[in-house]
Amino acid sequence: MHILVCDDEAGIRAVIRDYIEDAGYTCDEASDGEEAIELCEENDYDLIIMDIMMPGTDGYTAVKEIKKNKNIPVIMLSARKEEYDKLQGFDLGVDDYVTKPFSPKELMARIKAVTKRNTKEDIISVGNISLNNISHEVKIDGELVEMTSTQFELLKLFLENQGVALSRDKIIECIWGYDYEAEDRTIDAHIKLLRSKLGKYRNSIKTVRKVGYKFKYEEE
Repeated sequence: MHILVCDDEAGIRAVIRDYIEDAGYTCDEASDGEEAIELCEENDYDLIIMDIMMPGTDGYTAVKEIKKNKNIPVIMLSARKEEYDKLQGFDLGVDDYVTKPFSPKELMARIKAVTKRNTKEDIISVGNISLNNISHEVKIDGELVEMTSTQFELLKLFLENQGVALSRDKIIECIWGYDYEAEDRTIDAHIKLLRSKLGKYRNSIKTVRKVGYKFKYEEE
């Protein structure tokens, strides 16, 4: 796996790089958003770890530019804790957040969770919604719909558990695979964005009061 780490602090990049390489992955470094954009034009990465606050081109701007051409999973490094910042990132296609200061071991757990692929079935189809585990593509009414890795995994979880009420804790466990500290609003934001991608099938994801969510296929 080839990972790009973008942070203006050389010490942070060095620590992350050591852990990434110890895990058997390869790593490139960028000191600002502009350099990250250029590296993504020249290379294909499996994951980007992107700091938000950097001089010049900030992390959000860099992710927005990169996503115009390549759908690469992104984990943001943030010194901020405001919910608004997270929602803004999810809108751009960010898959996860790690708040500074962070544990490198926790970051590695999140890297593995974001990039994991469960291929029990090559294709899962429900009605006019089709999810392909091999090409990592989703088609709705035969049309390709672009989704982030997190949205893809969420949809797969729902399709594999039709009619089953899934608690927010269960969703976190299945998607991130570790004790991820997230407020209900953060999970709800992911669901809201996934619903928007489903178009006329958005109502298939139903809110289960005091529990979480379940999937029952239906059109508007």
